[in-house]
Amino acid sequence: MAHTTASLDIPADPDRVWQLVGGFGSLPDWLPYIPQSRLGDGGRVRTLTNEEGGVIVERLEAFDNEARTYSYSILQAPFPVTDYRSTLTVHEVPGSGASRVEWSGTFTPAGVGDDEATSLFHGIYTEGLATLKQALGV
Repeated sequence: MAHTTASLDIPADPDRVWQLVGGFGSLPDWLPYIPQSRLGDGGRVRTLTNEEGGVIVERLEAFDNEARTYSYSILQAPFPVTDYRSTLTVHEVPGSGASRVEWSGTFTPAGVGDDEATSLFHGIYTEGLATLKQALGV
């Protein structure tokens, strides 16, 4: 099983950051390459559409509003992996009023090597966190 983690410090209050990213259906609010998200199954499944019209279906596996974190798995996607599970967390940077946002994932590459799969998701996480910072205007 492969894994990767990306994190970014953002000069914004953790509650403000969580307000934007903490909704399971909120990806279109801060991630430009996901312009559409539809929730189903009581809000536990999101069907995402990317800019090219590709569909990604994900299931919410764990949610903790107080700890500002959620985990999800992929049910269907055009990615060369199986057994994908990811966690998005907003931490407070002690004494600064800033946030550290961490996005991590574990997965089993399918038809590609560990390095290629890891590079794919590390790029998604890194780019996603950069666009989150832009969406917050900081």
